[in-house]
Amino acid sequence: MTTENQVLDAQALRALAERHTPKACDCSLGACEGWESVSGDRWPEGAVQQLGSLRATLDADGSPLPEPSFAEFHPAGTRYESPEAPIAPQFFPYNRCDVFACGQCDRVLLKYTEFGGYYVDHRVRVLNPERVTDAPLPDAD
Repeated sequence: MTTENQVLDAQALRALAERHTPKACDCSLGACEGWESVSGDRWPEGAVQQLGSLRATLDADGSPLPEPSFAEFHPAGTRYESPEAPIAPQFFPYNRCDVFACGQCDRVLLKYTEFGGYYVDHRVRVLNPERVTDAPLPDAD
């Protein structure tokens, strides 16, 4: 069982998604196959439960980790918003996501908040276990 404070790696994320059997849903989120902006009135607050996070903030010793990378992972030429884009937990924006399950349709959802100069934008993507990859960040030499 996962908890909202548990940091998930690619293997745990894939296993979590495979334990859920999504049903057809007509909730306010819509498909969200690629990253979609979801305003507060569209987020089904009462129907979702946080399962964990992809945001590691502390190392094994409890020391703060550096800011997560803004590097994206698109080896096949996909783009950030593409439904075909890989889900690589160590890369942006996944390394800033929390993981939720929808109680209405049993979909697993990734959610992060984009902070711009003058805006806050909550973004959601449905977790497709076939897209999860355990790609390591390139070495910072």
